Amino acid sequence: MKAGVRRLVYTSSIHALSRDWTGRIDERVPFDPLNPAGEYDRTKAQASLVVLDAVKQGLDAVIVCPTGVIGPYDYRGSEMGDLLRNFMKPKPHLMIEGAFDFVDVRDVANGHILAEQKGQPGHTYLLAGEQAEVSSVREWVQSVVGIKTPEIKFSAPIAYFVAPLAEIYYRVTKTRPRFTSYSIETLQSNSKISSAKAQRELGYQHRNLYESVRDTVQWWMENKSKTASSVRYAVGKKRSSKV
Repeated sequence: MKAGVRRLVYTSSIHALSRDWTGRIDERVPFDPLNPAGEYDRTKAQASLVVLDAVKQGLDAVIVCPTGVIGPYDYRGSEMGDLLRNFMKPKPHLMIEGAFDFVDVRDVANGHILAEQKGQPGHTYLLAGEQAEVSSVREWVQSVVGIKTPEIKFSAPIAYFVAPLAEIYYRVTKTRPRFTSYSIETLQSNSKISSAKAQRELGYQHRNLYESVRDTVQWWMENKSKTASSVRYAVGKKRSSKV
């Protein structure tokens, strides 16, 4: 507001919304600053409420809430990108029963532009994609790569029992956590999410999920040497030389 910015488009998250909601999730679901699911959920909700409070003070702001973002051009190696890349490896995979809503990063980027151009001040828009079982996403990934490996699937109760041990393993090995209580809870939570408001008011559209998975996998196959640790190393080396 001090800088005279005309409009703020704040990127919140579907995780910022209350998880105590039955039926299809839309913009009626409130932000939950006390969400017990985790710190990420709470801080995203708290920040969203700060933005809405600033709107009352005169800030022109719009909030967008993407779901699980996947897609190409993932040079920094996002959490979802690493998951899909793991499915590309010719090995058995530990899987948790459950589903989530996944959306293409290109559609999310376009949703931000549309929110800036057409969004109503103080309004929230959900940028959803398509709900899918994680096992189905894995099958799509492997069909693009041309492999087929077995999966070891855990039911939710067994997964919750094993998760604390897995989290200890991740801490000891200093690897990115995947099999955690948080991820299990997310896959078991309500992921029937509607972006009807964004479609109606902004003209937002999302592409077919298989297309997103296909493009993501093909991009990973073509850009392995340009991603993840190689990019971080190059950036870190450049920063060190400046210091």
